[in-house]
Amino acid sequence: MGAADVVPGVSGGTIAFITGIYEELINSIKSIDWTAIKLLFSLKINAFWRKINGSFLFSVLCGIGISIFSLARLMTYLLKYHPIEIWSFFFGLIIASSFLVAKEIRKWDIFTVISLIAGGIAAYTITVLSPASTPQTWWFIMLSGAIAICAMILPGISGAFILLLMGQYAYIMAAVSSLNLGIISVFAIGAIIGIISFSHILSWLLKNYHSLTVAMLTGFMVGSLNKVWPWKITLETYVDQHGVRQALTEQNVLPRSIEGDPLIAQAIIMCLAGFFLIWGVEKIGKKMSRKN
Repeated sequence: MGAADVVPGVSGGTIAFITGIYEELINSIKSIDWTAIKLLFSLKINAFWRKINGSFLFSVLCGIGISIFSLARLMTYLLKYHPIEIWSFFFGLIIASSFLVAKEIRKWDIFTVISLIAGGIAAYTITVLSPASTPQTWWFIMLSGAIAICAMILPGISGAFILLLMGQYAYIMAAVSSLNLGIISVFAIGAIIGIISFSHILSWLLKNYHSLTVAMLTGFMVGSLNKVWPWKITLETYVDQHGVRQALTEQNVLPRSIEGDPLIAQAIIMCLAGFFLIWGVEKIGKKMSRKN
């Protein structure tokens, strides 16, 4: 999940889904409620830990943290110097993920198909929106945190990309770089409120409308393929907190429209590598489930 979250346009929620921990993750986050908080402040640590499925959440958070700090620099390098190959890899990864997630749909009917299409349209629309100019007030920073963290646990939607759309990405990154604790705290409060609230909604939907919800999540993943198409041309740029010019809006094009070598063979190989990596992870997950 951490490796996915450091890539613009790729969601950690996608990885959670294909590795089979998505519903447990949502339900564990949902369990952080007033009862859990009372247990914590009553110093009933063991009861609090069991209530929130602490061992599971701790493992996931440690994995995300280790991966982000160890892979962020590598992913930045690959996206800068090998963009076609790395985007092709994630294109194959998401295609495979979409198939595997769709297999979890228990019932196909007209409503399931509509939910699938709606999810795809929603994700595609998000990927083609232009970043907006928004206020940098405390309430909007908190709202940005709440929306971005919800996107991070949705398969196919990138929280970093949502921040970019809301016009807050550079501002929040600058606050993190300068350790502006005021802005970071407001953003973190919004993120905590957002993920706990949203986890309740997702948990309820998965429990009561499992097929419709999974179909919509599958649609999110399919719709997000627009964001990870390997061949792009930059239309607008922006300057990040380090003074480096970055792509702001891009347009997908066919390989022949790319100046220089479009690296079609390398792209196909990396796309297949991403596809079979997810296929392999799913097979390993099934074997481990049978052993357990």
